[in-house]
Amino acid sequence: MKTPGLLALAVLLALVPLPLLVQSGFWLQFAIFTLYFALLGQSWNLLGGYGGQRSFGHAAFFGTGAYAAAVLQVDLGVNPWLCLGLAGLFGAAAGGFVGALSFRYGLRGSYFALVTLAFAEVFRIVADSVPFTGAGVGLQIPLRQTAANFQFHDKAGFYAVILALTALATAVAWWLENSRFGAELVAVRENEDAARALGIDVNRTKLWAIALSGALAGFAGSFYAQYFLYLDPRLAYGVEVSVTALLVPLIGGAGTVLGPLIGAVALRALNEISSTVTSGAPGLNLVLYGALLIAILAFLPDGLVSLIPRLYRSRLRNA
Repeated sequence: MKTPGLLALAVLLALVPLPLLVQSGFWLQFAIFTLYFALLGQSWNLLGGYGGQRSFGHAAFFGTGAYAAAVLQVDLGVNPWLCLGLAGLFGAAAGGFVGALSFRYGLRGSYFALVTLAFAEVFRIVADSVPFTGAGVGLQIPLRQTAANFQFHDKAGFYAVILALTALATAVAWWLENSRFGAELVAVRENEDAARALGIDVNRTKLWAIALSGALAGFAGSFYAQYFLYLDPRLAYGVEVSVTALLVPLIGGAGTVLGPLIGAVALRALNEISSTVTSGAPGLNLVLYGALLIAILAFLPDGLVSLIPRLYRSRLRNA
């Protein structure tokens, strides 16, 4: 159980010198967005993969963290690095709020998924209405390109930050796999009634899981805001964020440490390939993209990570 987690952390450690080895802006951008996808997917994985609470509205936590970071630095002058940490706290608070209301009334399965989707839409409507978020116009973060201001002159600085955040999320998933809390969370996923009979506080366990998941999504939101220096409600609380957070671990392998990393690489590659192949036909790339995703989910329901033991067993049989 420890080996996949250590392997994932070793892979991320090996990626540290990438900006020194790769001079192409395209590939560095590809690496940044792949790691960003992995961070977002790992945040969903803690709740949906290990906890079995499949959220359709992770944008609620992502957007709250993004807006918290943006508003605090634009309106109150808080240092952006401090805003990054506070974004995690705001994301965790949003997760705790949604979880407290959902788990209090015993919502699970599709009911929980739909409630999270509804909360994300409610948050979007609120952000579209109140003035301090810029309402429908959006919020522009002033350009001040210094490392102290969490703005870099080249992509290497952003790469280092997103690599560190993804490594943190991966370490949290690894800890979860090997901790008592993680065992309790998996027990809740498998059978809530049986877990309750064993003395596990089911609601508290799920509440901690959704708060932890929300914190990581908040970090992802803060990074997104700082990278693009612009937010609007559709970007921050849009369905695209929730879908990405959901698909990355499902494609790679939900409930595993390696799954979100593999899923992030696959999703970014599929996105680039489908866009290139169908560049002359707007919208067709989305059709190809969706068809490829359906094929992966249909033939590999446990994700791409399940290919590793399959290939190993096949090699043993042919040896």
